[in-house]
Amino acid sequence: MRTLNHLFNNNHQWAARILDRDPRFFEKLSRQQAPRYVWIGCSDSRVPANDIVGLLPGELFVHRNVANLVIHTDLNCLAVLQYAVEVLRVEHVIVCGHYGCGGVRAALLNKRLGLIDNWLRHVQDVMHRHAALLEGLSDEEQRLDTLCELNVIEQVVNVAQTTVVQSAWDRGQDLEMHGWIYRVSDGLLHDLEVCAKSEAELQEHYRRACARYCLR
Repeated sequence: MRTLNHLFNNNHQWAARILDRDPRFFEKLSRQQAPRYVWIGCSDSRVPANDIVGLLPGELFVHRNVANLVIHTDLNCLAVLQYAVEVLRVEHVIVCGHYGCGGVRAALLNKRLGLIDNWLRHVQDVMHRHAALLEGLSDEEQRLDTLCELNVIEQVVNVAQTTVVQSAWDRGQDLEMHGWIYRVSDGLLHDLEVCAKSEAELQEHYRRACARYCLR
């Protein structure tokens, strides 16, 4: 017996709304997917990737994990990235974090949560890299927001340094990195202005992004 009938009902209503707009939508979608974007975001249930950028199924290739991390030993993330870049030929890689991220907060406060502590060590690496900046902020929420932003910026660098992206750039593929952050309390995205279509451009934008924090 199904115990989640309301979710099936929601699904039927959603499919009906899509078909009202385009009666052949699912027929066309089933033949291929051709997204221009790959989204690397947080697993947080309050950050639904397609919805917040207004894209339909088939328009956004998505990978999500706790605290939107890009780790060079994470074969899951790397496989998603390789498929998106080399098979789907996406044009944009978006790393999107969000303010108030629970994973980032746990890393900032050095909370012990269990197995996930090992994963969040990567956020703590970002925290230690920017320790002087963060320690200069007296308010905990300000430190959290800043670390959420810095974490996105560092993950953009990590994406760009993968063999997948480096190889794409070497062969002249048109591929651009972007770092964004989302505010759950108002539903708005913010561009952290660390975007790049080459290694040189990435390093320049990274320096500029870090310099902006020093000027705050």
